[in-house]
Parts: sequence; C-alpha cells; structure tokens
Amino acid sequence: MVKLDIISDPICPWCYIGKSNLDKALAQYLDHPFEIEWHPFQLNPDMPAEGMDRREYLETKFGGKEGVVRSYGPVVTHAENSGVEMHLDKIQITPNTIDAHRLIHWAGLEQRQLLMVDLLFKAYFVDGRDISDHEVLADLADTAEMDASMVTRLLASDSDIEDIRARDVHSRKMGVQSVPTFIVANQHAVPGAQPPEMWAKVIEDIQQQLDAAE
Repeated sequence: MVKLDIISDPICPWCYIGKSNLDKALAQYLDHPFEIEWHPFQLNPDMPAEGMDRREYLETKFGGKEGVVRSYGPVVTHAENSGVEMHLDKIQITPNTIDAHRLIHWAGLEQRQLLMVDLLFKAYFVDGRDISDHEVLADLADTAEMDASMVTRLLASDSDIEDIRARDVHSRKMGVQSVPTFIVANQHAVPGAQPPEMWAKVIEDIQQQLDAAE
C-alpha cells in the first residue's frame, strides 16, 4: 500500500470537491494502492467557538458582497461541472472546526474516518448543518455507528484538542499554506482539487512501479 495523507478542513469547499474527484478515480480502481488518512487544518483557527454569521464572515473576509461573488463563483462552477451537490444558501454559520477535526480523529481510531469525512462534508455543504454543534456531531457519530454517548462526553472535555492544534501547526511548518493538500508516499505534495483524470494517472503510475518491483 502507498500512503495518501490528505490535509483538509471540513468547511473548505475545495476540499469537498477535491475529495469527490478523488473518489471518482478510486471507484475506477477498486484495487487502488492508497492507504488514506485525513489530517487537520483549520482555515480559521481563531474563529470563536460559537462560529460567526456566514454572510458577515464572508463579506468581511472578501471585502463585501462583490468580493464574495468573485471568490465563490469558481467554487460553484467547479461543483456543478464535477457533479458535486452543494447548497451554499443553506449555510447560516461558519463554524469553528476544532471539534469536527477531533471527531475525524476519533473516527480514524475506529476505522471509520473516510465515512466521517463524507458525513461532515454532506452535513455542512448539502444540509447546511452547524458542524460545531455537539448534538450535530454526536448525531453524525451515531450515523457512522460510533458510540454517540462517548463522543458527547469526549466533546465536552479537552480530549485531543492540543494534539489537533499541534498537527495543524506541524502542517503549516512543513509548508502547507492551503487545503486540500494531498501527500503521496510521504514525498510528493499535490495541492488543490485535482480532477479525477489526474488521480487516475497517479494510480496507474504507482501500480506500474509496484508491478515492476515485484
């Protein structure tokens, strides 16, 4: 197996599109060589715990309504072209994602990480749910067949918060400035929401190298 590390934030639209594109490629190669692990990166590490009104946040970040339209136009276009379901109008809150990252980490310990990432993206970008809300996160844990009561207790504690923050800082020190960033075999960094065709070529190249090494 070849390690594929994915550095991402569950409120990043390009991460959502990038995962969807990767999934399309992986579906064509059921015996693909990747062992996938997701890693935390907070787009807004200083976001208040309760989050912010999404319109206020976006207009502040992008300099008004016109700036938001310019910035999100390409997102909408890429989502439509990629067949990615996305209902940005349903999103009311831009959340702090530290607890969502903790949930992804705990899901990984139970071999449910890929499912949890899917559930968080859908909850945020399709259903417009506040993925900083502990009840929402517990519900997603239950959907993933995790122990929702245990997750609720963990969320109420400081468990793994410093670890998540340290991993985020480590990625930044390693040069990661934006997400998604995909790291293949601990060597090759692939930034951005790459198309399925690119991933298909990477998979085929890796398989050829593995076959030649046998």
